[in-house]
Amino acid sequence: MPTIFSKETYLYWYELMQLIRQFEMMAEEKYKMEGKIRGFFHAYVGQEAIAAGCMTATKPEDLFITAYRDHGLAIAKGVSVNSCMAELYGKATGNAKGKGGSMHFFGKSVNFYGGHGIVGAQIGTGAGLAFAEQYRGTDNVVLCFFGDGAARQGIMHEIFNLAMLWKLPVIFICENNNYAMGTSVERTSNVIDIYKLADAYEMPADAVDGMTAEEVHESVTRAVKRAREKGGPTLLEMKTYRYKGHSISDPGKYRSKDELEEYKGRDPIQRLLKNIYDNKFATEEQIKNIDARVEQAVAESVKFAEESPFPDDDEVLKDVYVDPHYPFIVD
Repeated sequence: MPTIFSKETYLYWYELMQLIRQFEMMAEEKYKMEGKIRGFFHAYVGQEAIAAGCMTATKPEDLFITAYRDHGLAIAKGVSVNSCMAELYGKATGNAKGKGGSMHFFGKSVNFYGGHGIVGAQIGTGAGLAFAEQYRGTDNVVLCFFGDGAARQGIMHEIFNLAMLWKLPVIFICENNNYAMGTSVERTSNVIDIYKLADAYEMPADAVDGMTAEEVHESVTRAVKRAREKGGPTLLEMKTYRYKGHSISDPGKYRSKDELEEYKGRDPIQRLLKNIYDNKFATEEQIKNIDARVEQAVAESVKFAEESPFPDDDEVLKDVYVDPHYPFIVD
């Protein structure tokens, strides 16, 4: 039985997880039913407990970096839902100026470093961010998220070696939702328990129930403490599930209805809500008020996106190339 946390923590988790869920559901509607959103779209529905638990186990100065299923983590870290929806719409007010789209959310001011479309690329970049924090002498840690498919990439093994060698303050979080696109872990690897891959590098590792915010919080808290105390990296395999296809256009026929229903019976939001009611942390009326607040925030994000302008034509080459006539300066 996981630890019972404070009323404030549970209500924070619930509102954040509902915000992520309802944002994704609204965005899917605008994509499928109205054609307002185009391009790739990878929903975080079902994985919300990971984002919530990681937030309460870290501080604002800690850095997050992830792959293309990035909406939930961006919202959790503090990228505004308005700028997130605008980015999906391709508008100039989006968090990547409407040029990144679903896969490339970004929020430097809140230490959210993407949103990366190349499978596994963020693992190397995440370690680089951790190296920078170590070099500067801060006690900040980096949470580097990737999927079970990225665990097959060679860059992960190269980075695990360097991260352990240099004792980098990075926590590698594998969000194992069982499928790399449409291919199950069982069909691609002899090692089914991904956390065991850390053994080759003598890296601390653990398997975590990623469907509960409590267990996510506890495991990340331990790893963060180790990293801050200069104990180096940790690999956490968050066992989770995505209720949608790999992307919105994926019908997900490679998995059975029984499997999907089994995981929906373990829905992270409903499990959290049960704990809230069991511990009398909120009444049904208070939960309805939270739901209404979330609904309003999501509705406002749609209005903001639809009323925002598209980028000007002269934005096409901006933020893409460095002008060779000017020195490249990092602030």
